[in-house]
Amino acid sequence: MGTAILLIAFVIEAAFVTYCIVTKSDQPKVRSIIRVGAFGAFVVFTLVAVIQWTFRWYALAALLLIWAGLGAWTLMRRQTEQKPYRAGPGLVRAVAMLLLVAVAVTPALIFPQYKLPPQTGQYAVTTVKYTYTDASRTETAAHGGASRKVNVEFWYPQGVNGKYPLVVFDHGWLGMKTSNTSTFIDLASNGYVVCSIDHPYQSLFTSGSDGRVVIGDAAFLQEIVDINNGKYDEATSFKLQQDALKLRVTDINFVLDTVIADARAAGTDTVYQLIDAGKIGLIGHSLGGAASAQVARERSDIGAVVNLDADLFGEYVDYASGKYVMNSTLYPAPILTILADELVRLLAAIPEANTTVAVQHVTATAPHAYEIHLAGTDHMSLTDLPLASPLLVSLISSSVPKAGGGETADKYSVIVKMNKLVLLFFNVYLKGQGRFSTAGTD
Repeated sequence: MGTAILLIAFVIEAAFVTYCIVTKSDQPKVRSIIRVGAFGAFVVFTLVAVIQWTFRWYALAALLLIWAGLGAWTLMRRQTEQKPYRAGPGLVRAVAMLLLVAVAVTPALIFPQYKLPPQTGQYAVTTVKYTYTDASRTETAAHGGASRKVNVEFWYPQGVNGKYPLVVFDHGWLGMKTSNTSTFIDLASNGYVVCSIDHPYQSLFTSGSDGRVVIGDAAFLQEIVDINNGKYDEATSFKLQQDALKLRVTDINFVLDTVIADARAAGTDTVYQLIDAGKIGLIGHSLGGAASAQVARERSDIGAVVNLDADLFGEYVDYASGKYVMNSTLYPAPILTILADELVRLLAAIPEANTTVAVQHVTATAPHAYEIHLAGTDHMSLTDLPLASPLLVSLISSSVPKAGGGETADKYSVIVKMNKLVLLFFNVYLKGQGRFSTAGTD
């Protein structure tokens, strides 16, 4: 839609400039009518939902409103004597207006309107947000010694009774709790309560229930960049990764304990009363996948885990004498790992003498473990971001060859298949429905 608006603006300005040149007049009245009409058309398109009113359009709406006001003022005032027409200033004005429109629609270009895959369940889905305060911890990334706050959002069946399994989601490096909204909606429509966590200072940005916005910590972002660029030796990288993982695991445990307590208490909000605290699943992407898997190793109340494209480095308990030390105990929970091309390629490149990496160790030792590769994908394919912002994905995703040299998979189809796998897996291990199989997910 942003591209279409830019094209329409270009056509209108080109036609108007041509008209001015032919008539040898600035045509202030026609320009004013166009300005007022453009704002009116924007309002109509918004009301009929051709334009979905979100943050994408705030700047454009403000610009069109200002221009419409100026146009209305010009139409209402008396006409003054016009100066001799000159084409040069008219062309400059047209270019300036197009640049302003381009700037105003930039949010819509970065985050274009899109449709999520349709939900597959029977229930209508609603949401609610909370901010939980952990009085036992002090926020280390902020000044003032405030207690650690964690923001969460629930997706759950609307207007229902009974108890439903709880699924907790954890986002990746500088991700957000909305990164897999299509997954949450689909699970909730099929009878799950989904709680997605934002980790303040480790998420891109997050807003609490009080409206307070916290952006990602610059030092944390720099650590990620430095680790990925090989600035640190392996021992230092190991420590930094474990520190980040520890904060995530502590946050998840805190959220789980808070939600379970409210689910078992009387008189709490509707979403808590729908939760079956005896059926809990975890799902996470990237660092969130590693954190989710680690929480399941440490707790006995986790019934199933889904790992979206993470090597589970929580399985490394130490780094000594130039080698990673693997957790020697069996992994305790059923786990589904869904991999994109790059991690598959890296795992395949590991020498035979050192094939026991974390994700393979878990797959080999868990009571029920599945590892599925979605070919033609990159790391962000296992989120909604390819739909929400193709431009951002192209900027942050690695330009590595696809595993096996295959073509890039359709981003919409990948999300649909991933969501179906996640639902089938949780249906088996949280609801006891049938046996898990990848058959029929294509």
